[in-house]
Amino acid sequence: MTGTELHQNHKVSVEQRFDWAEFVARYWDRRPVLYKSVRPAPFQEDEVFQAALRATRAPDPHLIPSHTQFAVGRLQQTSPGQWLPRAADATFRGYAKRLTTSADEVREDGYALIVHAFHGFHAAQWERERAFLAGLWEQVGLPTTGAITTLFHGTYEHTPVGVHKDRFATFLFALQGRKRMRFWTHRPWTHAATTVLDYEPYLAASFTAEVEPGDLLYWPASHYHVGESVGRSMATSVNVGVPRENHRAVYDLDDLLVEHDARSLMDPDAGLARLSAAAAPLSVPDPASVGLPPVFEQALVEFGTYTEASRMRDRAVVQSLRTWTAGGLRPAPPPEQPHPLSDEVVVRATAPVLWGESEGARVCAVNGHAVTTALDAECVRRMLRLLDGPGVAVRDLLAALPEDSVTTGTDETLPASRPGARRLLEILESFRGVARL
Repeated sequence: MTGTELHQNHKVSVEQRFDWAEFVARYWDRRPVLYKSVRPAPFQEDEVFQAALRATRAPDPHLIPSHTQFAVGRLQQTSPGQWLPRAADATFRGYAKRLTTSADEVREDGYALIVHAFHGFHAAQWERERAFLAGLWEQVGLPTTGAITTLFHGTYEHTPVGVHKDRFATFLFALQGRKRMRFWTHRPWTHAATTVLDYEPYLAASFTAEVEPGDLLYWPASHYHVGESVGRSMATSVNVGVPRENHRAVYDLDDLLVEHDARSLMDPDAGLARLSAAAAPLSVPDPASVGLPPVFEQALVEFGTYTEASRMRDRAVVQSLRTWTAGGLRPAPPPEQPHPLSDEVVVRATAPVLWGESEGARVCAVNGHAVTTALDAECVRRMLRLLDGPGVAVRDLLAALPEDSVTTGTDETLPASRPGARRLLEILESFRGVARL
């Protein structure tokens, strides 16, 4: 095929050449399109499996992680049991083989593994995905609340949630097997339901597109959709969703006030763990005591700190720098453990390090993470300028700094001294923004 062809009922265009500017001009927020054999691919099968392993490690042996779903047929499982990937599986094929040979219900009804917040579990995969999406952000702007990434794997008949619509424009990257996406331009049913599992009565109004490994399929947020397996073979894909509809101010407020990880993104109650436990009786006296219950008093005091103008300005600076350096993919993979940097080590920046001013300090950010230093602006500029070169010894980066400084650090701010600057470099390295040569 050359140029543009139409796929299945003349609803999905098929393109052989992928270009962000052309895509935005012709398809963005308009209609689905299928791109064949996209290169370079933003996802690699081995990295995706390793990310799935990390994402599905259950901190509680009795509960599947909040950002993970596993279903056999239509039955959602709540206990990890044998269902989640294991290192011994080695690949998705090994994982599928283990499940299908050990569980009769999987052979009969199929299975579905879905992992949300998927970009936060493998640094190299995250960097590749960010680089790929950078071309889209150049055309349409960076989404303030970020994109979402979801893994879909299994032999399921159709997506466990059924036909649905969400607020995201979606890019589906096919990794293994064949998969069919079924679309409706409008809601095909009239009753009050957000999803439908038994959608056979509505097939006539639908249209489909089939993907195979290496393909990229896009559809706008306006479309109702459901994923289907082709036959009973295993299929693996990664979806990236970009928010386009039904934006609420609470999303921006949540992004400003809460530093999310994968767990808290999918479990609203996880944020409560940031507050210390407030002891409270199971019953109250009659008549009720005067004043707020302790737990409400604690919450009021905590939220009262957000009315401090300087604190909110500082928070806005930090979150803005994290958002820009994450390239639309937050939460970013967690930092690595910092390691000492001796004077003779040669280092350089491996990703753009952005910085900004906060109340009496400077904030440096890279790869979605931020650190605060008491170094003055000129020192920060000098360090970053040297790091942007071919390589510089740590001693040369620190040469202009005193061994000690009158400006001491705090629990959140590194001191303006040689040891403080060295620690800054070590932390930037743990963010994967500085590398040793």
